[in-house]
Amino acid sequence: MGWFTAGLMLFAPLAHAEPTVVVTEWKVPYEDSMPRDPWVGGPDLIWFVGQVGNYVASLKPSTGEFRRYDLPKGAGPHTVISNQQGVWYAGNKAAHIGLLNPANGKIEKITLPGNGERDAHTMDFTSDGNIWFTVQQGNQIGFLDTITRKIKLHDVPTSDARPYGLVVHNNRPWVVLFGTNKLATVDERGKVREIALPRKDARPRRLAVTSDGNVWYGDYAEGYLGRYDPKTGKINEWKIPSGEDSRPYALAKDDKDRIWFVETGIMPNRFVGFDHAEQKFTKPVEIPSGGRTVRHMVFDPVEKAMWFGTDTNTIGKAVVKQ
Repeated sequence: MGWFTAGLMLFAPLAHAEPTVVVTEWKVPYEDSMPRDPWVGGPDLIWFVGQVGNYVASLKPSTGEFRRYDLPKGAGPHTVISNQQGVWYAGNKAAHIGLLNPANGKIEKITLPGNGERDAHTMDFTSDGNIWFTVQQGNQIGFLDTITRKIKLHDVPTSDARPYGLVVHNNRPWVVLFGTNKLATVDERGKVREIALPRKDARPRRLAVTSDGNVWYGDYAEGYLGRYDPKTGKINEWKIPSGEDSRPYALAKDDKDRIWFVETGIMPNRFVGFDHAEQKFTKPVEIPSGGRTVRHMVFDPVEKAMWFGTDTNTIGKAVVKQ
C-alpha cells in the first residue's frame, strides 16, 4: 500500500499493533504451598488457594498484603470462586465444596454425595449464583444449588475421561475431558453430551468460550489450539509454534475475544496469545519467576489483566497491552 495525501500532509497506513502482556508477580509468603487458580473478588482483592498448603488466601495487590485462612485437614483445595455468599473452594482431596466466611473464618462443608472419588476440581458460577463443577477421578460433572445446598452429579459416558477444566457460558457448562480426546457439556435435559476432537491423541486441559459461543481449548498433549463451533459442529485447530513441547495449560480469553494460554513445557513458562481474526499467534512473553507450571487463570476486564498462580510460589498479573 502507498502513502495517502490529505491536503499538504502525508499519512502512512497504520500497522496492526500486536497485543502482548506485561507480567508482575507477588511472592506468596507460605513456602512451597502451590498457590493456584486466582479469582477476582472485587477491587484490589484476589482470592487463591494453596493446593499443598491447604488454605484459602487473599492478596491486596495495591499493598502486597496477604491474608490466610486455614482449611480442614486434608482438604487439598483446587479452585476458588466468590460471590455475595462468601468464598467457595473445591475440597479436592476431602470430597466437599466449602464456603468460607472471610469475616470470621468459619467454613461450611457441603459433602459430595455417593461413594466414589468425589474429587471436586474446577468450578464456575451460573448467572443466578449456582455452581457447575468437575469431578476429575470420579468422572462426573456436578451442579450445586447454592441456596438449597443440594448437589446433583452427572456421569460422563466415556470411562476414565477425567473431566477437568470448566467454564459456564449462558448458564451452560463446557468441560474438557483430559483423559480422552473430547469436550463435553450438559444439555437442558441434564444429559452429558460429548464432542470428539479430530485427533485421537489430543488431550484438552483448559478452555474458554468467546462471545460468539465458540469453545476454545488447548491440547496439552500435542500442542494445538482448537475451536469448536456448537452451531455447526465444525472444529478448527492451529498448531502452536512450539509444537508438542508447548504443553498449553492455563487458558483464558480477554475482553477482545483473543485467546491467551501459558506454555508450561517451555522453561521459563511463557504467555502466548492468539488473535483469531488475524489467525496469528503473538510473540511469547516469559514469566519472570519461571512459573514451572501455571495451571489456571482468569481475566479481569476492569484491569484488563489475567491473574494466575505458579509452582514457583507466586501470584501473577499479566496486563494485556493493545
